[in-house]
Amino acid sequence: MRNLILSHMCIASSVGFGQQATLSALASGHSGLLPCHFETVTLPTWTGEIEALDTIRLPPSLETFDCRNNKLAELTIRQDGFDDAVRAAVERYGAARIGLFVGTSTSGILQTEQAYRKRDPALPAWFHYAETHNTSSLAAYLRVRLGIAGPSFVVSCACASSAKAFGNAARMIAAGLCDAAIVGGADSLCLTTLYGFHSLNLNAPGPCRPFDVNRDGISIGEAAGFVLLEPMRTGDRTDGVRLLGIGESNDAHHMSSPHPEGVGARLAMERALASAGLRPADIDYINLHGTATRVGDAAEDAAVNSVFGDATARGSTKGHTGHTLGAAGAVEAIISALAIEHGLLPGSPHTEMIDPAFRGRYQLTSERARVDRVLSNSFGFGGSNCSLVLGCSR
Repeated sequence: MRNLILSHMCIASSVGFGQQATLSALASGHSGLLPCHFETVTLPTWTGEIEALDTIRLPPSLETFDCRNNKLAELTIRQDGFDDAVRAAVERYGAARIGLFVGTSTSGILQTEQAYRKRDPALPAWFHYAETHNTSSLAAYLRVRLGIAGPSFVVSCACASSAKAFGNAARMIAAGLCDAAIVGGADSLCLTTLYGFHSLNLNAPGPCRPFDVNRDGISIGEAAGFVLLEPMRTGDRTDGVRLLGIGESNDAHHMSSPHPEGVGARLAMERALASAGLRPADIDYINLHGTATRVGDAAEDAAVNSVFGDATARGSTKGHTGHTLGAAGAVEAIISALAIEHGLLPGSPHTEMIDPAFRGRYQLTSERARVDRVLSNSFGFGGSNCSLVLGCSR
């Protein structure tokens, strides 16, 4: 595939805001998971909540977009000079030549939940469904906020959403429909997801423990991450992190459970490697989907070992951030890029004893090492799978 560089990145999660705060948390093993005190929720579970979202204000001209998810996007694009980088890209390419491809699963559902509590009998006048709850809201807000006018759409396929957005962006650039793209995702806490996963008996009563022998479910987090994806230009740093390959599949095994042998996951990884023109041995670290469910981790372990064997370093960062659902693909792509740039194999907070049925070099603690290429997995409900390969030349 064409050389595409992640020229600028921004990230926000429960471990902190910006690349440096995120990197510090990864290196130190800091977790953003705490007992759930979100809104009116009364569940015995832990979440990765961003309390600062209550203080975020959208620009006055965009107040109809006011909801937790768009506040999260706003907080994130303020980090690491990202909005300035987009303005410079608009000057370079023109607003109509920059695309926007983002993923979300929750969008602004919380806004609707709050509006229904206030109905009397009609919904309150301050409720704007199209600009908040509607899945398109995230892209509509960012498109106006960042002043871009190229192709734009939202991917919503559960936990693979923002990983698949990278594939859409790469194909649109290759087709000549845009010259660069903003790619990413945002998902925020709401009662629908917390009680929904509880109904499936998937919420862990404590912090999630991916790949642990005693793992007992997920910890839901909220986060956002965006990158400016551009073709490499003459004079660009040759050691910048690039999008090397993308692999997608859908095994449609079950609505909420993966194929027990990880058939679709394996296919996504194989396609990502083929897209990048790489062999399994060329990957230095695998960022696992690793949600800490009994079935999900077992299926992923089987799939990863069928492709890579047991020698390649691997781990899940969801013990840091929680499972950020539709944002996970973008957030963990950025984490993978940070691992490459700073030579880090991220550890796995809260995981103590690896399931003895699993094979592989699982990172319990962070370790400094040269990392040139990372494969990052995102697998969603309904068998929606996506693997990304990121890397650099040194």
